[in-house]
Amino acid sequence: MRLLLNIIWFVLAGIWLAIGYAIAAFICFILIITIPFGIAALRIGIFALWPFGKTIVRRPDAGAASAIGNIIRFVLCGWWLAIAHLISGILLCITIIGIPLGLANFKLIPVSLVPFGRDIVSIDEARARGLAPEVAVAERPH
Repeated sequence: MRLLLNIIWFVLAGIWLAIGYAIAAFICFILIITIPFGIAALRIGIFALWPFGKTIVRRPDAGAASAIGNIIRFVLCGWWLAIAHLISGILLCITIIGIPLGLANFKLIPVSLVPFGRDIVSIDEARARGLAPEVAVAERPH
């Protein structure tokens, strides 16, 4: 089921969101001082390509630098990437088959706003490590 949802997601939303993240990363790379923000955008762009079966967990070693980085990233590119998730989520929810994909898009909004201090891991790995997922895209829609 995970593979099927990831393929449908890739075609309907994943590729477009990944392109948005790549554009944000490119802008951050051009500005040189914002390279860490570009790396975060690429990392989350890869997550946006294949989100089913993965989750976001908070890193226990994240500190004040992550909080400051999240504030700066929000101002530079986080807000418009969140808007892209919102718009594509609404468009996907128009169709019955797209509702699980739209809901997955809505769950990606928080990580597009504040990615620092978080890791992207498989849901199984998060459970094995005893970590609480912040954002989990369900493998099997209910």
